[in-house]
Amino acid sequence: MPTYDYRCDQCQRTFEVWQRISAEPLKSCQSCGGPVRRLLAPAPFILKGGGWYVTDYPSESRKKAVEAEKKASESTAATTPSGAASGGNSTSSTSASGASTSSGTSTPS
Repeated sequence: MPTYDYRCDQCQRTFEVWQRISAEPLKSCQSCGGPVRRLLAPAPFILKGGGWYVTDYPSESRKKAVEAEKKASESTAATTPSGAASGGNSTSSTSASGASTSSGTSTPS
């Protein structure tokens, strides 16, 4: 839901209101009852992908965070069973005696 900025002509108060796009604009101030008008506000946007200053020239703390994230994802990938990581169908079960059996079937690529 979009956020709209309003300014009261009587008390000079500026406030934000979450409203549907189809909703009628407010006509009176919630504090003093004076007339309000909707202000133009810049739309927020996020720069994604490469080619932006933040991603191309990261600070030292950003570099450390990216390295830590890579190490965490590598350690998670290392602990994933090979059958699950390769996409093969693998089942394992434990018999009543406690012996573990596994049968793996792979599908041709």
